[in-house]
Amino acid sequence: MKITSANLNGIRSATTKGFFEWMSAELPDVVCVQELKAQIPDLSDAMKNPDGYKGFFHCAEKKGYSGVGIYSRQEPDKVIEGIGHPGFDSEGRFIRADFGNLSVVSVYVPSGSSSPERQESKFQFLDEFLPVMDSLVAEGRQFIVCGDWNIAHKEADLKNWKGNLKNSGFLPEEREWLTKLYGRGWVDVYRALYPESTDTGYTWWSNRGQAYAKNVGWRIDLHVATEAIAARAVNGTVYKGQKFSDHAPLTIEYEDK
Repeated sequence: MKITSANLNGIRSATTKGFFEWMSAELPDVVCVQELKAQIPDLSDAMKNPDGYKGFFHCAEKKGYSGVGIYSRQEPDKVIEGIGHPGFDSEGRFIRADFGNLSVVSVYVPSGSSSPERQESKFQFLDEFLPVMDSLVAEGRQFIVCGDWNIAHKEADLKNWKGNLKNSGFLPEEREWLTKLYGRGWVDVYRALYPESTDTGYTWWSNRGQAYAKNVGWRIDLHVATEAIAARAVNGTVYKGQKFSDHAPLTIEYEDK
């Protein structure tokens, strides 16, 4: 079973850059996408249902903003949108698809980098989201929560960690939140596969300077999974052969039972 997570930074832009052609060549079983920056009427039939896939979306009410989706080769048993918080659900940040005893989630955690107000909103989202993650564990199902988490957990997860100690995405409170999450039945799958990896796992690069060319990146796109399914992960890759957005797709393969 192959699952991909990709922040598209605009689904229409990523489409013109060949994302769906790449997807059809790679053939993941499930693809979680974030930052659609589009609403349903903006999506072509090829964006809604690429060859061999069925798409499901939770779009933001605000035009050109946020939004998440899941593409699946298999029809889900059920699809759930939102976390039950009207303010954040209006931003299109969570969609879940159930397949038997496995659920796959696409999540887009807010960025706090644009202003102190957005950082406060990010902290509020994290406060709301932790009980949601607890409730998922309590269901007794297996979960893989894919997405742009907008937090680099440890020093090994970004190139210039010393220069970002006071910046959104690497603040002590954000990092501690992930530490707390990982103590409650969740696993950072890529890090579990590659505990010593540094720059091979980066998934986002600033558009400033030569960050991409010099691989001055951040590992903020994650598969966060419950323990049993995390233990079945066998391989993880970040695709940099083409640039679809300022993020790169993260694909993890899991052994079938």
